[in-house]
Amino acid sequence: MQKQELKPYYDVTVIGAGIGGLTAAALLSKAGFSVCVLEKEPHAGGYLAGFRRKDFRFDTAIHWLNQYGPDGLVTKVFDMIGNDYPRARVQNRVKRYKGDNFDYLLTANPDELRDQLIQEFPASREGIIKFFKAAKKIGHSFKNFGHIFRSEETMEPLEQLTNKLRLLKFALPFIPYITYSGEKGMKKGLKKFFKDEKLHDIFSSEGELLGCLVPIGWAYYRDFQSPPPGGGQVIPEWLQHVIEYYGNELHFKCNVREILLDGHIAKGVRFEQRGNEYTVHSKYVIAACDVEALYEKMLPSHIVPAKLKKKLREAELYASSVTISVALNCPAEQLGFGEEMVHLASEAHTRDEHSSGNPAKSELIILAPSCRDKTLAPEGCGTLTLFMPALMHQYSEWHTEKDANGNYVRGEAYKKNKADIAEVIIDRIEKELAPGLRSHILFYDVATPVTHWRYTGNKGGTMMGARPGKKNMQSKVAHYRTPVKNLLLGGHWAELGGGVPIAAKAGANSALLIFKKERPSAFRSMAAYMDGKTGLAELLANPVFKPYRGYWQQQPTPAQKKATREAAAGE
Repeated sequence: MQKQELKPYYDVTVIGAGIGGLTAAALLSKAGFSVCVLEKEPHAGGYLAGFRRKDFRFDTAIHWLNQYGPDGLVTKVFDMIGNDYPRARVQNRVKRYKGDNFDYLLTANPDELRDQLIQEFPASREGIIKFFKAAKKIGHSFKNFGHIFRSEETMEPLEQLTNKLRLLKFALPFIPYITYSGEKGMKKGLKKFFKDEKLHDIFSSEGELLGCLVPIGWAYYRDFQSPPPGGGQVIPEWLQHVIEYYGNELHFKCNVREILLDGHIAKGVRFEQRGNEYTVHSKYVIAACDVEALYEKMLPSHIVPAKLKKKLREAELYASSVTISVALNCPAEQLGFGEEMVHLASEAHTRDEHSSGNPAKSELIILAPSCRDKTLAPEGCGTLTLFMPALMHQYSEWHTEKDANGNYVRGEAYKKNKADIAEVIIDRIEKELAPGLRSHILFYDVATPVTHWRYTGNKGGTMMGARPGKKNMQSKVAHYRTPVKNLLLGGHWAELGGGVPIAAKAGANSALLIFKKERPSAFRSMAAYMDGKTGLAELLANPVFKPYRGYWQQQPTPAQKKATREAAAGE
């Protein structure tokens, strides 16, 4: 095993060391539970695990953070755990819209973009003002999200009724725009504000009207944050530290094969690590992993109703991506990049083409993480992360084959396919955005939906799970309680939506459900805090939550270690 041997029994076993599983484990640890976290990868983090190449550090999938400001949901959850968590930083330059004939920048003061558009399109003045007002109302709703993130599964019937009213108030600014999607829907939705096609072109790659409004709304309330210094992976590193501080364990390279059952009650898990089989017994199991893998592979076929499994198979999921992590021999600023995301699209292409997986036509998103954080690359160097939306079924499942166990086999055709796509993407960015880019590339690493599936186990390599929307809401695919007693979902499949806020929300609520049954005092304190009825000091005054003497220290990045070595050698 890892540093510690398995104990014969734990209060809770957590499957998956992504943000959801780690958040649940940290909160349970703080309340005195014995916890064992099992992760199939060699390190914690899920989509925030990141990786190192030479002296460069790359985040794998993070565009930006939100709900990580002073009043955000993530901050509120992490405050419960400890006060030494890594802090995010507000972005001032947020999003650049770049097309064939336009180039606009959204900042933390969206009125600057509004006024620029009014100046260029004076005939659409009223519609532009209306558009930005609608976005600001949506942003205001998100500002209050930190007080409405408790799951109804933790509530009594009267609380659920009250919560529905709060959620309706939250959703009201969204409702007028929620139905506008697709080519026809977008055209109709944008015409509610302005008829000028050149204004429509700015949002030519967006598939939903809310996708145009929400980023502007977030920007109004400074809810775009860059990852903390050291990259997104320092967040799971901190959570791991807290779990181990309380004497609990994480074990890596563990593939869970089976949920142990006594009838319809979970009793632990069976897993494989380095060719050996182990059994962990526990009263509760939190599955912060792919829900379809849980229901289809880890449980007997008769345990989960076929109707529920069918709903999950048919759920609308977020896309996966082709992600290219690039090391540069110069600062990214030298090529014209800043801290903002660049959305590169062409008004000549349809919305379907922008999400087709065709690198010559798809929308591309370009980040320059080293502009935000100089610790990610050696001095004088930089990093880029290039994204293209992609789906597993494209390119005949990326020119892979499947073995007898259903695993994707990545042969020469797969390697050539991803290399060819990467070359087209880099050529296009060099031509349309960053002349001379190729001459500054030291190396690059390419991930496909198959890569994302391999590292996370998520169906289709999806980046965030099930999308919010009418179909998924009606079918109730998001849930915490499973058909097996004491087996809970605790990752982003427990909620609709994705990203760090949803994962932290899911982890907190799965812990809260266990508190409700096992630590009523902890449940009452935490529920009141999550509902905004009490403050942090009142929560932490409850003796059930054990003190945490925060002393986490972030480890130097590879670039920082290199600088230290070079400085020592020069003395």
